[in-house]
Amino acid sequence: MNIASPAVPQPKRLPAEFEPQSFVQLIFPHADSDWAPYLDEACRTFARIAEAVSRYQPCLIVCDDIARVQRYVAPGENRSFVAYKTDDTWARDCSGITVETEGGCLIQDFTFTGWGGKFEAARDSAMTAAIAGCYGAPTTSHRFILEGGGIESNGEGLLLVTEECLLNPNRNSALTSRAEIEAVLTETLGVKRTLWLTSGYLAGDDTDSHIDTLARFCDADTICYVQCTDAADEHYEALQKMERELHALRDDHGEPFTLVPLPMTEAIHFEGERLPATYANFLIINGAVLVPVYNDPHDDEALAVFRTLFPGREVIGIDCSVLIRQHGSLHCVTMQFPACVTLRCPA
Repeated sequence: MNIASPAVPQPKRLPAEFEPQSFVQLIFPHADSDWAPYLDEACRTFARIAEAVSRYQPCLIVCDDIARVQRYVAPGENRSFVAYKTDDTWARDCSGITVETEGGCLIQDFTFTGWGGKFEAARDSAMTAAIAGCYGAPTTSHRFILEGGGIESNGEGLLLVTEECLLNPNRNSALTSRAEIEAVLTETLGVKRTLWLTSGYLAGDDTDSHIDTLARFCDADTICYVQCTDAADEHYEALQKMERELHALRDDHGEPFTLVPLPMTEAIHFEGERLPATYANFLIINGAVLVPVYNDPHDDEALAVFRTLFPGREVIGIDCSVLIRQHGSLHCVTMQFPACVTLRCPA
């Protein structure tokens, strides 16, 4: 009698955002979400993001009502629409995370709980399974709670994260150590080594210090990060500590990373609350970088830094002043899919 051998897990690799992409996914705002008080303004911002993306590559827009959304984003080349009603619009954190395997791409559908149960998220968490027919790649679901904004890959097996997010007991409470979290990241994403930051936060952030608000890989060896030089700012101590931690990190060859500081905006408030405005929440796409701007005196300085960081890509500023009212920004509302995933939703 032949006894089948147990399946051997395929090696996995988590592509970096700066690698070639197939498409970017957006979730459009709707009236049954927290965007309701300024829904038209929010929709216009999402439309500008969709239009910018579609100049370079396909954009898939998840819609509560396709006809309504198409009043903001007209059908056209590189624009596809799929009907599904979500709780909210933070595509970065509730969309699938794609890895490469020897057998092709695999979309990992992690559990999303509204950043540790802060907000209703059942429909968001179910989205990937509901629209899986749009993806020309298989999906697999996980009970492990993980948000795309909480991880940053250099494409070569290194993952940059914060302890405040991944070790927070409001996520995976049964896993209490770095080693336990790292084991899951290695199994699901093929991570070879996790680079942990213990400091860094932004006032008004609901995510428990997602790494994509603080520090990002621009290439395999370069990290840009939010720098605070104003000793009177409430972020000064934490971001200074984060900067020192980044300087202490080493790659797999024992070499330090090239570090490029990003300016910090002036304090921006809405309804008496400081908002998490950050230039680190940019999106890399094929041929361009979309950079959030906030009508702030530091916008031009930030755009100049990105032109230096990405000389081969067009740098496009997108006014994200309305997005930060809901405590996120440009990267938070988008999710890129690598080139090995085929977009199958009709335009």
